[in-house]
Amino acid sequence: MSRIIVLDRNMVNLIAAGEVIERPASVVKELVENSIDAGATALTVTIEDGGRKLISVSDNGNGMEADDLAMAFEPHATSKVKQADDLNQISTLGFRGEALASIASVAQVRAVTRTPGSDQAHCIEIDCGSMGPLVPCSGDVGTTIQVRDLFYKTPARRKFLRTANTELGHITEQFARIALPQSRLDMALIHNGRELYRLTKTDSLKPRVGQLFPMLVSGTGDDLIETETNEKGIRIRALLGLPGLSRTSNQFQYTFVNGRFIRDKFISHAIKEAYRGLLDANRFPVVFLFIEMPFSEYDVNVHPTKIEVRFYNSNLIHSQVLGVLRERLLGTNLNIAAQLPAREMPPQDEENVSRELRRQQIADAMAEFFKKQRPVHQQQQFDLRAESSADRRPAEYRRTTIDRPAPLPVAFQIPPQESKYLQIHDSYILEQTDEGFVIIDQHALHERMLYELMRHRLERENLESQRLLLPESFEVTDAQAGAIENHIDMLTQLGIELTPFGPRTYAIQTFPTMLGNVPPQEFIHDLLDLLVERGDAVAKRDLFDDILNMAACKAAIKAGQKLTDTEIRQLLADRERFETTSRCPHGRPTTIRFSISELEKQFKRT
Repeated sequence: MSRIIVLDRNMVNLIAAGEVIERPASVVKELVENSIDAGATALTVTIEDGGRKLISVSDNGNGMEADDLAMAFEPHATSKVKQADDLNQISTLGFRGEALASIASVAQVRAVTRTPGSDQAHCIEIDCGSMGPLVPCSGDVGTTIQVRDLFYKTPARRKFLRTANTELGHITEQFARIALPQSRLDMALIHNGRELYRLTKTDSLKPRVGQLFPMLVSGTGDDLIETETNEKGIRIRALLGLPGLSRTSNQFQYTFVNGRFIRDKFISHAIKEAYRGLLDANRFPVVFLFIEMPFSEYDVNVHPTKIEVRFYNSNLIHSQVLGVLRERLLGTNLNIAAQLPAREMPPQDEENVSRELRRQQIADAMAEFFKKQRPVHQQQQFDLRAESSADRRPAEYRRTTIDRPAPLPVAFQIPPQESKYLQIHDSYILEQTDEGFVIIDQHALHERMLYELMRHRLERENLESQRLLLPESFEVTDAQAGAIENHIDMLTQLGIELTPFGPRTYAIQTFPTMLGNVPPQEFIHDLLDLLVERGDAVAKRDLFDDILNMAACKAAIKAGQKLTDTEIRQLLADRERFETTSRCPHGRPTTIRFSISELEKQFKRT
């Protein structure tokens, strides 16, 4: 008996669905791309329960004839390619003809379509591969496809779906990837009856970016700079974030080729090189890159979800992207403008104006009080020494004030004779030892000690926090909002309390005491980026480690920060409390040792 059989059509579609339909966001991507290929100028995506219960996409495109509607759900049925040569000139977002068949094999599907020249629409329903009859119905010009109960007959696939908020985050990400290059398309996204996005068509890039990511666009819009070039048959348009807008992940790096979102290692490398010397090694710039080039110069048929392409001349693409980005950045004044903490009062009624004036009077009175009470020549610093009976708080949270004498009127102040250390370039500490001397990176050493303190503290209890006098509000993406909800316990352990403050807006209520010198909003932005990127991909312990690495780096003494003799003595003394301080949490050395014998060899004394 033959062991090899030909799989039936439904089994073929199920296998194809495993490659193409990974989660609800995959369905949204395929259906919206079909709407765009059909010539739609407006479309609406409606979601329920993160896409698990319902995904509906309605457009005003060209629609389909009755015969085409029935044929559209057959495997490998498409109107976009007809012969082998067409694969070398793919100008549409979809082309394989397997998406609709794959979707219909794992869900309940209802499709209604009508062409502009027809007075009647037609409808068809499919239940996990079982196709019903084609019937006439009422409907507007265009196509509406509803997908219900995704994976309801394949529980092994359905159990891998995440929470509704997590799946919604993936959907909004796919929505953004499609909406960014389609700026002349009206688009809407609705979830559980609530409108998340209503995008109106625009002729420029920055308004569409502002509609999708308002947290990236300041009031003046100066944080994103535009550039454009058209050379060697390749047109490049880009929005480049200033270095101050950088993030801890590449979440806000979007690359498009002829309207298609892609990931490409050559382009990613070009972006990184363009910002070389302008950003720290562990920071990622915000970049929106749009490339237009002949369809024959790349192959899109190399990945099941078409997220990767193969350029026939990747070196040319790399050099063109690097050149236009680097030239624009080097030609821009990247100095950070000083900003005063004052803000204009918006127009308000008399009652609100009075309330605002009262708040200002209270703030001024508090500021005057602290100004009068603050001793002269004092500096606040971390006290990392052991607890004393006089102060029972954990050592990592105490503050010590140290009298600093007025500086001498000379260019360089020599340490006292008994000192065995010297700060050089306000970044490194040279310390004499019995064997010779060591050079210490002050930032790396302090960073390691803060990391160890927070780690040991979290092993026992939550980090101590302080409530902000005036909560700071900030905007988030849907993915970031989902990350806040999914990691609320982790945020509590870190001493962070975030509360809803409006549509896609949260307020920072409490913040860790140990991070008192770190701007709360800046830290929360980077923390949410980290949670979105790695929250579901790594174990909780590893995620905590990444967060503590970031927190210690931000709170530590900075390179270029002048330290007093007392501060240096304290830093070096606290070093002895820890088992190991040889390397910072990122793996960089904190100390380099030099022996007397090595010095004598260099000076020819031996």
